[in-house]
Parts: sequence; C-alpha cells; structure tokens
Amino acid sequence: MVHMHYLVEKKVSVLMNFVQTKIMSSNNAKKSRDERIIFSNVVVTRKRNLFLGRKWRSMDIKMGIGLLCFHVLTLFAPSTFTWDAFWIALFGYILTGICGITMCYHRLLAHHSLKLPKWLEYTFAYLGVLAMQRDPIYWVSIHRYHHQYVESEKDPHTPTFGFWFSHMGWILDSGFIMEKYQERKNVEDLKSQAFYMFIKKTYWLHIVGFGALVYAWGGFPYLVWNLGVRNIWGLHVTFLVNSACHIWGKRVWKTDDLSKNNWWVALVTFGEGWHNNHHAFEYSARHGLEWWQIDMCWYMICFLESLGLATNVKLPTTAHKIKKSFASTNKSK
Repeated sequence: MVHMHYLVEKKVSVLMNFVQTKIMSSNNAKKSRDERIIFSNVVVTRKRNLFLGRKWRSMDIKMGIGLLCFHVLTLFAPSTFTWDAFWIALFGYILTGICGITMCYHRLLAHHSLKLPKWLEYTFAYLGVLAMQRDPIYWVSIHRYHHQYVESEKDPHTPTFGFWFSHMGWILDSGFIMEKYQERKNVEDLKSQAFYMFIKKTYWLHIVGFGALVYAWGGFPYLVWNLGVRNIWGLHVTFLVNSACHIWGKRVWKTDDLSKNNWWVALVTFGEGWHNNHHAFEYSARHGLEWWQIDMCWYMICFLESLGLATNVKLPTTAHKIKKSFASTNKSK
C-alpha cells in the first residue's frame, strides 16, 4: 500500500514537472517572439524605461525640446518650398555629411583612418558642428565607447535595448551615459587641442549663430530647409547606422557584434551603411570594400589623396581579411 502511494505520488510529481516545463517553454517562446525585433534575429534582452518612470535630467529635457523644435520646423517644408532653399539644403547635407561627419568626425577623429593638414581637419570638423550632431569630443567619445563595448550593457546604443533606444532613445537619456562612463577618458587626443575644447564649450553658440545667419540670408524658408529638413534628415540617417545596421542587412565578416552591411543605409550616409565591413576593420578609411559598394566618402578621400592633402590612408590587409572571413573560420573548425 505504501509502495502504491509512493508510485502515485511520483507519477503526479513527474506530471506536474512536465506541465510546468511546458508552460515555462511556452512563456519563454512567447517572450522571445514578443521581444524579437521585426524581420530580424535580434532579440531585446535588456530593458530600460524610455519615457515614464525614469529620471529626466535637465540635459534630456533641453535635448528633447531641441529635437522637437527641429521636427516641428520640418512640418513647414511643403509650404515654404523653393528650389533655391532645397538646393542649398541638399548641398549643405552633402558637405556636412561627407566632409564633416563621415570623413572628419568618424574616419579621421574617431579611428585615425587618415590624416589631413590641421587647417583642413579643423575646417571639416567645423562642418561637422554644423551637422548638429554635437561637438567632436562628445561624438568621438560616444563612438569609441560603442566599439569598445559593442552590444554589451555598456554600449551607448545597442539594439539589445530595443530599436527605439538604439536609434535615438539613448540621446534623451543622459543618465544612461553617466551610469556607464563617469568621465570621458577616451578622447584625450582631442581634449589636448584648444580648437576642440573651444568648440565643446561654445557649441550651442555656433548653432544659434548659424541659424541667425541662415535666417538673415533667406528668411523663414531657408531656416526651415537648412535647420529643419537638412538637420532632421541628417540626424535620422546617421541614427540608422546605429540602429538599422545592427539589426537588418548582411554579415560578410566574422565580428563579435550584430553589425551588418546595409546597402540602402550606405546610399544615404555616403558609405557608412557598410557597417559590418567597418566593425571588421575599424581602422579602414574605406568602408565600401567591394567595387560595387558605393562609398562617397571614400571617393572624396581618394580625391584629397591625389592632391596630397590626405595622407596615411589606412586599408585592411589581405591577411586581416582572411582572418576575419567566415571561410577561414569554417576551415579552422
């Protein structure tokens, strides 16, 4: 009788464990489905309150108001359209995008992929300031931390916190940045230069001054198209490198991150969308490594090199490419 009771108790225990396991598996599967970013294999594994239930610092409020104002300004684009305002905004986007952000902020200052004469470096850096993506010291520091801690909890904008956070949510959460890095000790090379420290301390004066000049030049339409449309377009396509290029696209190199090559992002960011290439070879001045991978910034670098202005232009070696290739990895297994 005791033996029968023991068998029944054991069967019930096994059945309960089985049911519990099934429920947990079902919940885990549902959780995985719910948190997987659409059309990708990227799963949101970390959570952070983006709006409610978090501390909004004064910097976050100022940044939020600034971004809102620029977006609202863009809404006036249809009613203020003129061809001259459009072409000036387009030219400004190309100039600040290729020379300012892509070449100077990113490939030159953040990764030392090339060298320019100081007068040209500072000119291009100032064009980056007019792209309104913060001062060079802030931008370069954040980007270097991104590469140092890519896809970890200390990555400034990994999509494992969600698409919105990686796209622009992190910009409105200065507390997140302060939690991860109390002091910016990874940009001492820029801090030692008076020009970059001056820009850092007076950054917003340059933005306000630029807005005033634009308004004096062409009135409200120029303000809408050069501070509104150009700025918002430039910001969001740059943000796509942080978000979309770590979620959607193709991986062709073995890297310890989620970086992907995304051709349509590359087209609107002058070559920055070849992001898996970049993470495989961070030091490379060329991101579009194949002949068909359009990289407008690389073409500009080649032009400057032909004039003797761009020097020490770095490219990945054949040995490094072999080491980073999936084919090499598969052979070694």
